[in-house]
Amino acid sequence: MTETAEQFDYIIVGAGSAGCVLANRLSEDGKNSVLVLEAGGSDRSIYVQMPSALSIPMNMPKFVWGYESEPEPHLNNRRLHVPRGRVIGGSSSINGMVYVRGNALDFDHWEEEGAKGWSYARVLPYFRRAESREEGGDEYRGGNGPLHTSYGSLANPLARAFIEAGVQAGYPLTDDINGFQQEGFGRMDRTIHKGVRWSAANAYLKPALKRPNVELRSRVLVTRILFKGKKAVGVTYLRGKQEISVKARREVIVASGPISSPHLLMLSGVGPAAQLRALGVPVVHDLPGVGENLQDHMEFYFQVACDPSVTLHGAMNIVSKGMIGARWLASGKGLGGTNHFESCGFIRSAAGVQFPDIQYHFLPAAVSYDGQSLSKDAGFQAHAGTMRSKSRGYVRLKSSDPRVHPTILFNYMSHPDDWTEMRAAVRLTREILGQKAFSPWRAHEMQPGEAVQSDEQIDEFLREKLESAYHPCGTCRMGAADDPMAVVDPLTRVRGLQNLRVVDSSIMPSVTTGNLNAPSIMIGEKASDHILGRDPLPASNAPVYVAEGWEMRQR
Repeated sequence: MTETAEQFDYIIVGAGSAGCVLANRLSEDGKNSVLVLEAGGSDRSIYVQMPSALSIPMNMPKFVWGYESEPEPHLNNRRLHVPRGRVIGGSSSINGMVYVRGNALDFDHWEEEGAKGWSYARVLPYFRRAESREEGGDEYRGGNGPLHTSYGSLANPLARAFIEAGVQAGYPLTDDINGFQQEGFGRMDRTIHKGVRWSAANAYLKPALKRPNVELRSRVLVTRILFKGKKAVGVTYLRGKQEISVKARREVIVASGPISSPHLLMLSGVGPAAQLRALGVPVVHDLPGVGENLQDHMEFYFQVACDPSVTLHGAMNIVSKGMIGARWLASGKGLGGTNHFESCGFIRSAAGVQFPDIQYHFLPAAVSYDGQSLSKDAGFQAHAGTMRSKSRGYVRLKSSDPRVHPTILFNYMSHPDDWTEMRAAVRLTREILGQKAFSPWRAHEMQPGEAVQSDEQIDEFLREKLESAYHPCGTCRMGAADDPMAVVDPLTRVRGLQNLRVVDSSIMPSVTTGNLNAPSIMIGEKASDHILGRDPLPASNAPVYVAEGWEMRQR
């Protein structure tokens, strides 16, 4: 191994959503030197920066790790695509640019699960610090943070019809799903700024790299964390075939995401001891929770045929795409400057559910999320998914070779309650899309199809068509000192070790109600204060909505 004398105050492994935040916040006073190590390369690509191209980088080997799940036993043994960003900005450079913080009660639940200090009142100030909302800030929203958020124009009449249909079905209208009231139908916030994807790299990392005390090394693979006893002192990484070590004067911070963070810990000897020994990995610290508690959201596409003049169907051919791209390059405007997810909904699946457990992304086209399969007929679709699955999976070491991907098994739909909730989602979605708001354009139901009615028929459809919503988390869960499966404490420090933290969505005790980019950035913001030893921001006293009569009413 080639030793070097290089030292930095902080070494951040991963330039993803949380890692970019940390690079910025830990360096902003100029006192600390920060090294960011990233396996991927540049994000300078029209496919990354143009919002409407979102399905392309998610499926390009240049920008993703190429993970896939093991055959999922409850989904006809299908292997599912697990796209994780391997590029500057991480998954914020390949995601759908949907900005959803989660429900206030998610974070109160985190505190009940042992994440002391992570209640909604405590995390809301960090959401606000991160954000610069195009329409301005208030007691919920930020007005001058690095992360720009905006709404779409709702120019397509189908986007407005979806909101109207939700109200016609008896659900509330909400002015702001990220403010007082998540529940209901309304506009979708997006991390898009002036027609450009506003990734964590654009928001946080690129400004930080202008400082002399921040360095980024891309296209390097971190192979292990170096320890002196129980103290993390640096990392080793590969650049091509050369192995290089760098030392951390203060801390090593793993911010590699819900798959790669537990993978690196286990490669470094931190994890379930028996599993590590079986693969010949010397055990530094036995920590049984590393890689366990894997959670995700699942969704299906409910597709309805409709008048082609109002869908994006006609824009899917190569000539139209070229024209859209040319206009976007010239002005940042037009269909290229939106992710097309401009309206949304959050509802409860049944009476007795306290806060939303079904999420909708509405799209005025009928196409798979990977962009590979456009429906034969013009149509629109609602991505419908349940939020609080009881199924749990794992990420486990497959080999001591860091270039070999870990074993990923989500164990989707392994809990019977998940089937009950997902069946409800199918039926409730059918009712919403059948409202009169869509009458001017709606034709027949394409998927699942009107013949799919019974529990058995719905289950068969779900086994074949359910997909990941790409929100994995929980594999280095945060918890209390007496929780044997907790990996980090509420200050994000790895339990039983010194100078080592994990800061990304892997530390979430449980998945939030919505997309994970916004809470991942919040985690980076809050953890930066813990790392620097600063007092946390003062708690918010902003009120939050809970549906009146939720114990007895579904809507």
